[in-house]
Amino acid sequence: MIELFARTSGTWVNVATVTGGTALGVLVGARLPERMGRTLMQVLGLVTFYVGLSMAGSLRQIESARLPGVMVALVGLALGGVLGEAIGVEERLAVLGETLKQRFRGSGRFTEGFVTASLLFCVGPMAIVGSLQNGLSHKNAILVLKAALDGIASVALSGVYGVGVGFSAFTVLALQGGLSLAAGGLASSLPDPASAPSVLVITGTGGLMVVAIGVNLLLAGLGIEDRRVRVGALLPALGIAPLLHALVG
Repeated sequence: MIELFARTSGTWVNVATVTGGTALGVLVGARLPERMGRTLMQVLGLVTFYVGLSMAGSLRQIESARLPGVMVALVGLALGGVLGEAIGVEERLAVLGETLKQRFRGSGRFTEGFVTASLLFCVGPMAIVGSLQNGLSHKNAILVLKAALDGIASVALSGVYGVGVGFSAFTVLALQGGLSLAAGGLASSLPDPASAPSVLVITGTGGLMVVAIGVNLLLAGLGIEDRRVRVGALLPALGIAPLLHALVG
């Protein structure tokens, strides 16, 4: 049991900050004027946009025999978007959000908050590299830092979307906890997560998706939400892009 906790300790800290931040955001958010809430959403959108661009910079580190990193991400996102729309990833996420909403008697923009927060907290290098590091070496510094950032973001998000943001903690637990446990079991066969091309491809492609999340947050802050990017439909790209790089590299 102690060994299990050591490998997933950062994830549990992350779960705690997301749930705590959501509770604070719901409590405080209801008391904020609407214009203030929109301004906070715009600020979060700008920061998210910047973080996504920084992540996307990983694509410049990828050397491929046939395609540069940005082209691998482009083709991966295009194919991933087609596949995601074909199998209805966005709709399935919405159904999951609605199921949780009904099960726990949520209200308002529960589903939107759950989906947005799940994507924001789980698509990124800190989630991947931090989870692998925690599982391989029992060190949780990266995930603790991520937990602090996610906690701040959850305060802002829940002030607009409500309690649905807090349920993204289940997504964080499943993804990061699963990666940490898998890394611990495959420690001898995994490459260095900080420099492995497959991880860099995922990081860069995920960064472009985080940019899209930032755009959606900015649109929400401006009151323009019917033009949002369907980020959920792009999720298959996180599997297609590294596979494509392996084929053309």
